[in-house]
Amino acid sequence: MQSPVAVVSLSAIVRNARLLKRRAGAALIAVVKNDGYGHGAAAVAHALSGEAAMFAVATVDEGAALRCAGILSDILVLTPPSCMEEGLRAEAYGLILAAGSMRSLAFCRGRVHLAVNTGMNRYGFAPQETGRACAEARSRGLRVEGVFSHYYAAADACARGAQNAVFEGCAARVRQHFPRAVRHIAATGGIAAGGALYDAVRPGLGLYGYGAEGVLPAMKVYAEVLHGTERVGGGAGYARAPRGAARLYTLGVGYGDGFFRGEGLCGTGPLCMDACVRQGDAAVGERVCVLENAATYAEKCGTTAYEALVSIGKGMRKVYER
Repeated sequence: MQSPVAVVSLSAIVRNARLLKRRAGAALIAVVKNDGYGHGAAAVAHALSGEAAMFAVATVDEGAALRCAGILSDILVLTPPSCMEEGLRAEAYGLILAAGSMRSLAFCRGRVHLAVNTGMNRYGFAPQETGRACAEARSRGLRVEGVFSHYYAAADACARGAQNAVFEGCAARVRQHFPRAVRHIAATGGIAAGGALYDAVRPGLGLYGYGAEGVLPAMKVYAEVLHGTERVGGGAGYARAPRGAARLYTLGVGYGDGFFRGEGLCGTGPLCMDACVRQGDAAVGERVCVLENAATYAEKCGTTAYEALVSIGKGMRKVYER
């Protein structure tokens, strides 16, 4: 097979989930948005079916896809709906919607978690709107089953503390109307920093092996050696060959597979769309690991493990190990 292959360890993901859940001492809402951070949302959700109390996705489409893949657990859609069609589709697929404004609340039907803005300023009701949102939800016959927010700088204890103070007030107001509403604010960074963990936590990156102590990377990517040659002329792909490079070989992976194009990130020079050239010798047909640790790779690229995993994992052929 000429295309690269991502080998995903489901046992590592389960191990990571258990570690994070034990460390938090709270229920696990497993975040599998963006196709499970590139690892395959359906496969990850099936593997975690015995560990997660709920799954979280970004969109109604992602939630519907999990339902079609046979996931029966609760699924929370984190992005508030922007039209009535999304509300109706969510109800049809038995999804839980997040509402973060009076407008998005009007599109919700059935089960809802209220998002409150404690400082991230991405989505969420302003703190002073929380009581009115609960009254509106009750008047519309909605079941508010949770209230949540998100740390914008989880490692910053002062910022975290300020957000916790706001969140606690909002959550208390929600529980005056809906006493059993589940409270959640901490994702992987919050768990790692020892943030306020409340009733549930929402790890995403940590499930896949990054952002918290003790977790194991769950995905490696391998590419096939397609060609080897004595150097002819002065090039190595779209760059000059290193001085003294007598032999070069070509791997079947490129920026079309989600890798970043920059020089020296994967090949000797910048990547081609579907190939990269490296200095040295390797047997044609051999499989070479081109991504072992997304955090190390991301640091070279000036980005984050999140972006690297989603970019590379999206569309990549996957092989699962249990």
